Amino acid sequence: VVHNEWHCGHTPREWARHPHTRGGKAVPAGGRDGTVRDPAAGLVQTTPPLGFPPAGTGNDFIKTIGTPRNWKEALDFILTHPARPVNTGEVNDRFFLNVCGGGFDVLTLTYALEAKKHVKGIWPYLYGVLRAIRTFKPFKMHIQVGDDLTLDKDCMICTIANGRYIGGGIPIASMADVEDGLLDVLVVDAVPRWKIPFYLPSLMGGSLYKRKVAHHYRVKTCSLSSPGMMLNLDGEILPIEESHYRIFTDALKVHW
Repeated sequence: VVHNEWHCGHTPREWARHPHTRGGKAVPAGGRDGTVRDPAAGLVQTTPPLGFPPAGTGNDFIKTIGTPRNWKEALDFILTHPARPVNTGEVNDRFFLNVCGGGFDVLTLTYALEAKKHVKGIWPYLYGVLRAIRTFKPFKMHIQVGDDLTLDKDCMICTIANGRYIGGGIPIASMADVEDGLLDVLVVDAVPRWKIPFYLPSLMGGSLYKRKVAHHYRVKTCSLSSPGMMLNLDGEILPIEESHYRIFTDALKVHW
């Protein structure tokens, strides 16, 4: 299991790139998506593949690549499935593996993180959704999609996805493909607060991108900017008002 710091003095990223890992068949990294992100970044464009035994509460990226949730089954899966390349992303020169973005979903995750101190499983996220409905306000977003499209609008959600899931299994970008060499950009127009519950079934069912208020793009680069924006970076909530994204094709080998 990868911790934030190793007793040998190496960070997870340094450990993943250390010569003693180069000759191995796989580098296992257990933890939530934000924890796994660091060793994954250390293995980009290197030979050893990364294995994902589940250890965090969300484990969202392993849902995209099909790794079982049970530890023993996950280890068997890693040992019996060949390593295949997946895409990775970058935001403001920072590596990301799964999903980034801002809006209603980030507010939900913020409240869910508070609730995790008291309850486990899906309950923190349900609490987060209910509280976010009560407090959410649309945010003004400037979006540059690829080289040709610029959007300035009030948004409810703006998600940049390599993987498909957030929040312990919410398919925010069910259409995303970690092998297609493109980022999936989902922009959802702002709606009155009382209408938000009517879109939750689509969000939970993975079909939000099909609704009329949603706009879906596939691009290699994009940018977001919004005053006071809080950004979800693989499950970590960070204050980033301007963010610039790009995709790296076949950058990381994973057993899946």
